[in-house]
Amino acid sequence: MRRSDGGYVTAEAAVALPALAFFALALIWGLMAASAQIQCVDAARAGARAAARQDPPPAVVEAARSAAPRDAEVAVTREGDMVRVRVEARAAGPGPLAVRLTGEAVALAEETVG
Repeated sequence: MRRSDGGYVTAEAAVALPALAFFALALIWGLMAASAQIQCVDAARAGARAAARQDPPPAVVEAARSAAPRDAEVAVTREGDMVRVRVEARAAGPGPLAVRLTGEAVALAEETVG
């Protein structure tokens, strides 16, 4: 009597394909989170530049929000001659993958230069 190996390939594919799909989704989520982190940093820089130019506070927040991910929170503070802009956003994802991303930038107020 001869044994057949025909069912093994099907079983291996049934295990490997979902694992590959999960791995691909994890890579996509990681790229999206990295992109959102870069957007937070860029938004904080834009807000800090606007605050250093002494733009009105609503204009500073709008400058930061224009570059930030959707639904990001923007905080502007002044510490002596320095202005600090902090942008926080949530990376999309289920459960523990919905991490909090933060970007922060500090700039010297132009009124103090020169």
